[in-house]
Amino acid sequence: MKINSFFFSPLEQFEVLPIIPLYFNGIDFSITNETIVLCILFFIFNILFTSCKNIKDSTLNLIPNKFQILFESIYKVILSLVVDNLGKEKGQTFFPILFSTFFFVVSLNLIGLIPYSFTLTSHLIVTFTLALFIFLALNIICIRTHGLAFFSLFLPSGTSFFLALLLVPIELISYVFKPISLSIRLFANMMAGHTLLKVIAGFGWVLSSCSGILFLIHYVPLLILLPLFGLELGVALIQSFVFVILICIYLNDAINLH
Repeated sequence: MKINSFFFSPLEQFEVLPIIPLYFNGIDFSITNETIVLCILFFIFNILFTSCKNIKDSTLNLIPNKFQILFESIYKVILSLVVDNLGKEKGQTFFPILFSTFFFVVSLNLIGLIPYSFTLTSHLIVTFTLALFIFLALNIICIRTHGLAFFSLFLPSGTSFFLALLLVPIELISYVFKPISLSIRLFANMMAGHTLLKVIAGFGWVLSSCSGILFLIHYVPLLILLPLFGLELGVALIQSFVFVILICIYLNDAINLH
């Protein structure tokens, strides 16, 4: 019995494969499956944002359709989340970038659920790069708002000298690890869920190649895939919300020096 080795490697789905190899002076500029997914995503964003610029108020439905209801519901949830954490004035100021971040992350998560696609958020380098740039932006906002008072994040007022020797390193380490924890949380959840789906799908494929009772048993993992796919869809949405919630908390700390 010969079975494709593809089904023995649940981590193979995360491999970055060169589609069009390009090398210049020893530097790899190859177009990979990761690049193609990003290009498709930006192309979709460009179409959506371009069409939004041409939308007039008269084109909105008095009785919203299903797509409009879904989009407005997500819009209201994110707006409420941002306002609750940052206040009305600051929340409205930073809402566009936070909503764009949510839309970007949830799009990457959902694209990974399409068969034969690629999950960008299952790569730590992608999630860490995104979290790192957001973390740097938060630091810039904090320094521009408070100046040298930024360092009070690591040493609260009224702290004794001996306690500061212990507290400052702890606060500094926890502060530096914010982008790391933010990126690892998203990466680990997406990678674990997709790996589980692939393991169960591979198990069902192996059983389907057998005969007798084992062939009948292969329907069990296939039925398990249905609720697991729904669970992974929920995880993709929830992790996007969690990503934005944590950014709101970090932004609130940067603005109010908590």
